[in-house]
Amino acid sequence: MTAAPDLAALGRDIGKWGRELGFAAIGIADTELSTEEARLLAWLDAGRHGAMDYMARHGARRARPAELVPGTLRVISARLDYLPSGAASSNAVLADSGKAYVSRYALGRDYHKVMRSRLQRLAQRIAAAAGEFRYRVFTDSAPVLEVALAANAGLGWRGKHTLLLTRDAGSFFFLGEIYTNLPLPLTPAGSAHCGSCNACLDACPTGAIVAPYELDARRCISYLTIELKGSIPEALRPLIGNRVYGCDDCQLVCPWNRYAQPSAEADFAVRNGLDNADLVALFAWTAGEFEQRLRGSAIRRIGHVRWLRNLAIGLGNADYDPAHVEALNARRDDPSPLVREHVAWALAQQARKRAAMTAQRMS
Repeated sequence: MTAAPDLAALGRDIGKWGRELGFAAIGIADTELSTEEARLLAWLDAGRHGAMDYMARHGARRARPAELVPGTLRVISARLDYLPSGAASSNAVLADSGKAYVSRYALGRDYHKVMRSRLQRLAQRIAAAAGEFRYRVFTDSAPVLEVALAANAGLGWRGKHTLLLTRDAGSFFFLGEIYTNLPLPLTPAGSAHCGSCNACLDACPTGAIVAPYELDARRCISYLTIELKGSIPEALRPLIGNRVYGCDDCQLVCPWNRYAQPSAEADFAVRNGLDNADLVALFAWTAGEFEQRLRGSAIRRIGHVRWLRNLAIGLGNADYDPAHVEALNARRDDPSPLVREHVAWALAQQARKRAAMTAQRMS
């Protein structure tokens, strides 16, 4: 008969093995999320999930781990830092209207693959020590309240921008989970340290952080450029600026991110020069080039059409330049109605800027 594992020792070992696998932190939480469930349902009732129908489909199941994976008693939460080493300054790219800003998490390899593989290896290590156990690995790929679980596991606290924050690394990291039936000892939750700071609310370009700890996804640039499949509302287009895939503004102004350290993960290193690329150059990519260059990237999942939609908005928001107009005109008759719509809008923006420049010179 196999002896029962020493759960206290196993909990300590899981933290050690996680660090050996490259995780920055490991914590263990229970499955109690009733407060978060009420918060989630109120958010859904207010329609703040926008067109993300999958959020509503799963509903309260997100807050009930044992319903998602029967028998779940604990959630092992893991943090993996992603800030790419040597990437161009985010603020410098945002300040150059001719550049394309890509959220720093998407500059390298798709984090889903990296995190899932790493978590699977950790689970196998646990099984080797404790015997076969029931588990399931998650990486932003199922109805999981990862921020709440990570906070309960002592990995940090929910910031006013709704992301997880930690004092030693800010918020530039991914989260992943292992749901398990092992009754492991819990990691104590920590305290919050946002205080009276409202920097993230003030910095949000579209006002998507409508109150501390409350995000309206329908206004969030990450939602608009990644999740939204159709036309981006015209009133929000000028506010997007040159952010063509995601947005980091709320993180860039957070005081805690002064402690964020570059990741040592080679998979998160910059690919295709996306940390400092020109809008015109990216807009010229064919569908084949998009598929080839972004193979293995999280960006690839939005597809070439939405990529062009986002870039067209960036070109419309850019300073007037004949090269911007030429690039847009080259796609004026694009096969996609979505692209054509956003190109027409962008051309109108460039025309207005040219007229304003001419009027200024004549005055």
